[in-house]
Amino acid sequence: MIDSQRLEHVYLQARQTLLDLRLPGGYWEGELSTSALSTAVAVSALAKVGGHEALVEAGVAWLAAHQNDDGGWGDTVVSFSNISTTLLCLAAFHLTGRAERFADTLSRTRDWLAARYGSTPEQIAEAVRARYGKDRTFSVPILMTCALAGLVPWREVPSLPFELACFPQSWYRFLGLPVVSYALPALIAIGQAVHHHRGGWNPIRSAAIGPSLRVLASIQPSNGGFLEATPLTSFVALGLSSTGKGDHPVVRQCVDFIVASVRPDGSWPIDTNLATWVTTLAVNALATAKDLDALDRREELCAWLLNQQTHAKHPFTGAAPGAWGWTPLPGAVPDADDTPGAILALVNLQASWERWEEAAGWLYGLQNRDGGMPTFCRGWSGLPFDRSGSDLTAHALRAWKTIRRDERAERAAFAYLAREQRPDGSWLPLWFGNQHAPDDINPTYGTSRVLAAYRDLGRWSDPEAQRGFAFLRAIQNADGGWGGAKDIPSSVEETALALDALLALPEAKSDAAIARGLAWLMDAVEAGRLHEPTPIGFYFAKLWYFEKMYPIVWTVMALGRARHL
Repeated sequence: MIDSQRLEHVYLQARQTLLDLRLPGGYWEGELSTSALSTAVAVSALAKVGGHEALVEAGVAWLAAHQNDDGGWGDTVVSFSNISTTLLCLAAFHLTGRAERFADTLSRTRDWLAARYGSTPEQIAEAVRARYGKDRTFSVPILMTCALAGLVPWREVPSLPFELACFPQSWYRFLGLPVVSYALPALIAIGQAVHHHRGGWNPIRSAAIGPSLRVLASIQPSNGGFLEATPLTSFVALGLSSTGKGDHPVVRQCVDFIVASVRPDGSWPIDTNLATWVTTLAVNALATAKDLDALDRREELCAWLLNQQTHAKHPFTGAAPGAWGWTPLPGAVPDADDTPGAILALVNLQASWERWEEAAGWLYGLQNRDGGMPTFCRGWSGLPFDRSGSDLTAHALRAWKTIRRDERAERAAFAYLAREQRPDGSWLPLWFGNQHAPDDINPTYGTSRVLAAYRDLGRWSDPEAQRGFAFLRAIQNADGGWGGAKDIPSSVEETALALDALLALPEAKSDAAIARGLAWLMDAVEAGRLHEPTPIGFYFAKLWYFEKMYPIVWTVMALGRARHL
């Protein structure tokens, strides 16, 4: 049994925590975790360009102070060491001229690498390539940085066909790009760097240097930050400056963005913020709790969200107007997760909205032939974030229901979800993982978000949904909470997400497993764990992050749904 008075008290505590985080405009900005990877690439780029010695010194000091005990680095301060971040940190000490001063630090790093991947440059390079397979989006930037630092020879760095960027944007899906759609800046800048340093005769690529740079300049946001992402922007600056283009306008704008993005402690996050995403999560959580009356300044909030709906074809991906990205800042790109979130929030807020049909058309137009939804671009490739994802597809289904139904599209989407369901009843998400789980997967997140679509469209009794509910029950931990998978340490985020799905069941009010889960979550709130976010977020190319609002907003969602029972 759950004490309803305690449930109400804990819910109000979580709700107040959420409301206290609002900015004066009535929306939320959140806070992304600091990233060792971002910091390493940022100081490497600034050192290569020159003129920012104080920032470089502070960044290197931060890296040295946040090395893991095993000698490596993880993406966040609570992440396990991984080869990508560790190599980029190692390279940063060399590129900034501080390797000798931190010799003891780097000795532990080399021991960590040697014990896991080998000690020769060839072994290290092969380990990087093996981690990412045929997707060169991140493997080539890492190896380029290592080559510039003298850690691997240039022959170990695969080339990138940056000349393909000169073709019309509508052709990209047919060209077989070796990078995902969002990585066009890396394709151009790093492709040129590899071409420059490896040498060799390739007249086509030599002729494409100028035209591809003009393409790069045309897609650079006004604040200089590609995708608002410090790693991508820093890789572009590092690659181009290494070819003697440190004074190029693209590089200068990149540096302006990097300098403006540093945090007071000398570190950098992976992205500026996820303001649009966390705001729509907050609104929709309060709507789930039937508690939107707790929000004041709603008209201001609606105007803020409506102002972000794109009005023109996006220069980066060529996306049609009518959608939303993850932040109102210039580097955002419209996508199939933030757009459904914004649609649901505006509907929940009962906004006066003239362009809803444009939003519906945008979302339906993105659906892949397999019935699923990609993140950014329809049919560009089968690489991560371009292929369909179960969590994205489910989110789109929930948004479609609120603005315009298309039975054919819905059937195709549910057929896709049925095919993607794993034998154990789970679904895997595209944008979230768990570092404790095998292969970094997070079936708890994926399954809970897909079940939300079955719930909202009245299909919770479908066989696929029933298998999904059974899966969530089967992976509940002995302590009553949920982790990212079976026998994974319980977290506030994953417990709240699992409960939100299971509370849709008719028997939820008398279900002992749900009661145990709610007890675990209430205990966690009372113990202050709302302020201990877990690194379950995947950013581009499997960069881990945590967001301080995730445990808060999903707790409000789950406890808010429970209080009505």
